[in-house]
Amino acid sequence: MESTELAAGDLLLRPWRPEDAAAVHRACQDPDIQRWTRVPRPYRISDAEQFVGRYAPAAWTAGTGAPFAVCDAATGELLGSCGLIDIATAVGSADIGYWTAPWARGRAVAVHAVRAVARWAFTDLGLRRLVWLAEIGNHASRLVALRAGFRIEGKLRLAERHPEGFDEGWVGTLLPADLAAADAAADSDAPFAGPAAPGTLVARRAAVFGRPQPTLFAATGAGELRLRPMEERDLDAIVIACRDATTLRWTTLPKPYGRSDAEGFLRYGRAAWAEGRAACFVIADPDDAYAGTIDLRLSPADPLNADVGFMTAPHARGRGYQPAALAALAAWGFTGLGLARVEWAANVGNTASRRVAEKAGFVFEGTRRAALTHRGDRIDVWVAALTAADLAARRNG
Repeated sequence: MESTELAAGDLLLRPWRPEDAAAVHRACQDPDIQRWTRVPRPYRISDAEQFVGRYAPAAWTAGTGAPFAVCDAATGELLGSCGLIDIATAVGSADIGYWTAPWARGRAVAVHAVRAVARWAFTDLGLRRLVWLAEIGNHASRLVALRAGFRIEGKLRLAERHPEGFDEGWVGTLLPADLAAADAAADSDAPFAGPAAPGTLVARRAAVFGRPQPTLFAATGAGELRLRPMEERDLDAIVIACRDATTLRWTTLPKPYGRSDAEGFLRYGRAAWAEGRAACFVIADPDDAYAGTIDLRLSPADPLNADVGFMTAPHARGRGYQPAALAALAAWGFTGLGLARVEWAANVGNTASRRVAEKAGFVFEGTRRAALTHRGDRIDVWVAALTAADLAARRNG
């Protein structure tokens, strides 16, 4: 396959040259590129020289790939990489990969480059589909794919697990009609229309979940609490809390609860954050000792809604920890994630949990009859909620 150049506004996409090695080496020292791509670690100048001098030309010659250097059209500065991988002309499909140099981020370089490569692939190569795959947690790449018109279609088990990551990835596809629709919806003032455009809830949450899980703080009369990500050092205390008779009475935790269950909870919390569907926190007391857990779970049906679940360690009950933690978590959900409503639900009769919710400002709304199955029986559930408007009224009042 003959190499080519593509123009995309103020970008020039061209084949790699030997003199690009120094800039590639510099870019690939970036922790995000090393975290989310398969570049060698550490990344040496010899790796860059091999990529631009041997791998890229060989891919063009064999017709198996089309790797482009993404450059500033005016200055020639390297801004990123974008190209086709594993071109399968027999079935009209190829994978696409990209990265943006750290000094070029915030300029939508990757989105414009992906669209340019896709147009060329569909028109000049006659491909009928492009496939995007990224490890779960790579929200920046996902946002680029969405803005380029890809349809995210699900998850795929990965053939090779990243040492620091998960064994599943997101997968999406782009067809010519998808690209045409994305181009038609764009204009000079808003080049990326749709639900993933800048300023949308999708973009806002990608920025949140694309970073490490934060630590939140809550003030109590006994001192400041920290809501932090769960760690392995918490597991023994979680096992103790989850074997408590009161905890087991009001939850559906496994009986008996063992260390493997706590390890599964830890994996769930990390995966839920990476996917952007929940935030699971440990409540740490003023001495940073485990005092409970609290989760905020986004609704798959309504992106503006979430529900909460919490558990207090037996030794930490009655100290006001859980109401303070719940109020802090709900406030973060409204301000950080743009939620409109946070809902609490508990089995009818769980007065301790209800007191926590009401102390945190949740308004009791009623009883849902036969709402869920609890250890084999269909039971009624109390429901309360806190809304963004409630929180604003309390702050202004």
